[in-house]
Amino acid sequence: MISPHGGRLVNRVVDEKERERLTALAPSLPKLTLNAREVSDLDMIACGAMSPLSGFMGSEDYKSVVDLKRLAKGLPWTIPVVLATKIGTSHEIYLPGQDIALYDTDDNFLAILHLEEKFKADKDNEAAHVLRTNDDVHPGVQYLKSIGDHYLGGEVSVVNRVKFGKFNNYRLDPKETRFLFKHKGWEKITAFQTRNPIHRAHEYIQKCALETVDALLLHPLMGETKSDDIPADVRLECYESILENYFPSTRTALSVFPAAMRYAGPREAVFHAILRKNYGCTHFIVGRDHAGFGKYYGTYDAHYIFNEFDREEIDITPMFFDHAFFCKKCGNMASSKTCSHTSDDHIFISGTKAREMFAAGDVPPAEFTRPEVAEVLIKHYTSQNTAEKAAAK
Repeated sequence: MISPHGGRLVNRVVDEKERERLTALAPSLPKLTLNAREVSDLDMIACGAMSPLSGFMGSEDYKSVVDLKRLAKGLPWTIPVVLATKIGTSHEIYLPGQDIALYDTDDNFLAILHLEEKFKADKDNEAAHVLRTNDDVHPGVQYLKSIGDHYLGGEVSVVNRVKFGKFNNYRLDPKETRFLFKHKGWEKITAFQTRNPIHRAHEYIQKCALETVDALLLHPLMGETKSDDIPADVRLECYESILENYFPSTRTALSVFPAAMRYAGPREAVFHAILRKNYGCTHFIVGRDHAGFGKYYGTYDAHYIFNEFDREEIDITPMFFDHAFFCKKCGNMASSKTCSHTSDDHIFISGTKAREMFAAGDVPPAEFTRPEVAEVLIKHYTSQNTAEKAAAK
């Protein structure tokens, strides 16, 4: 089976005896409340999904990742994983050498940060390199401006894992997906990252990938996304429907991916691939404008960035796919690699147009989306519209 990134699957969850000790200690420690992204990052550090990280980054790793796309010791890593604080706005004073109790916004105690370093963030440089823009319209830039200007680095001891609620049935940590793959006898597994319902173009590239590997892990992101993205529970219902009706159950698995979206385009594509390697996947599907937003990234920049790394150091194999569509003349799904016909023969519906159709209760063409998925989305959008009208009265 493929090795975790860095060679070892990290586990930062304490045993029961230490859990009791740290729970008793926490009320006497300085306190820090994490936002939704930081909670997701903490949970992924806890279970090894972010191996080799054992905590939030210090200044050396942070600067190296931002400037060089590598951890300080040289291992490929493209996204900063940091913990922010607004120094001077809190009565707490965080000093290196301290233990800090970490809580979520509902005041649930999660973990202890063993503070090693406190340093000033270079947010302008971070945005310019990681997001490739300082434009306030970009959600990643908005996030950076919303958090504190100082970062806290250090290992974590996780006492209580994040609750997944209705998604718990689909929650599998890296050690569990690895066990599943071994039990199934799957040696080559491709992961598909998504934060949207699956339409026919997605289905097409997934099935193309399945022709060359043993199995598909549908691994939808369930952490924080933009406010106008479709809610996670609705998306999950879409995933269940399409797997049940259109994929072989013997060659597919569905598990939630608890990461938060950065909308960092090419950098996030590499990040998503590395994390799926920790889950035991050997391949990773990279489509058009992976993890993109607006016009900030080129259509296939998320493909090209993989050329910046040696195959051996990334290890997981990216599977690159062009934009797919239904061609009326071909009579099936295709891409520019396989179809010679003009765009007049291609059926493509923009996300905006699709949302308008769902909201109106109209089913888009079967060439765009499966009817079972459309039914779920129409129900969601009509319910949303009804609630908005009621609130406006």
